[in-house]
Amino acid sequence: MNAAADRLKQARDEFVAQWGALGTQWGINRTMAQIHALLMITPEPMTTDEVMQELEISRGNAHSNLKELVAWGLIRVVVKKGERREFFEAEKDVWQIFIIVARERKRREIEPALAILHKCAEESREIDTPDGHAFHKQMRQLEEFVGFTSKMADQISSMKHGLALQLAAKLLG
Repeated sequence: MNAAADRLKQARDEFVAQWGALGTQWGINRTMAQIHALLMITPEPMTTDEVMQELEISRGNAHSNLKELVAWGLIRVVVKKGERREFFEAEKDVWQIFIIVARERKRREIEPALAILHKCAEESREIDTPDGHAFHKQMRQLEEFVGFTSKMADQISSMKHGLALQLAAKLLG
């Protein structure tokens, strides 16, 4: 390999490693995020075997994480004429990736949290003690806040990329 190819490989490897570390902050495991990163930066769709070889992971690990990434909508299966193997490619549009991750986190984390807050608020509504009133009030406030932030996230993710950036610039400026 020449110097440019070595530098590119090093940069790619560093990106894949760091994206894997960031993935845990999104609620996905490191390997799943590394596979996503690899497919994002690879110009051509890859097979399970190619992913396994590049990341040095087992077939089972590759298969289960590829399947989960497809379920999230972060990657898709590509059929190539004359090929029996499945190929995978990642969504490369950053705004779409944000929307997908936000939608999945809402479904997996926010909606269950809202359901628990609502249940706790309802169950404590008629507890006529100072502690019961305080608990109910806290649950209602949390439910209201989480619901509000969830609706705001829905609004932002439904905007076009440019409009969302303009809104963010106004809020931050």
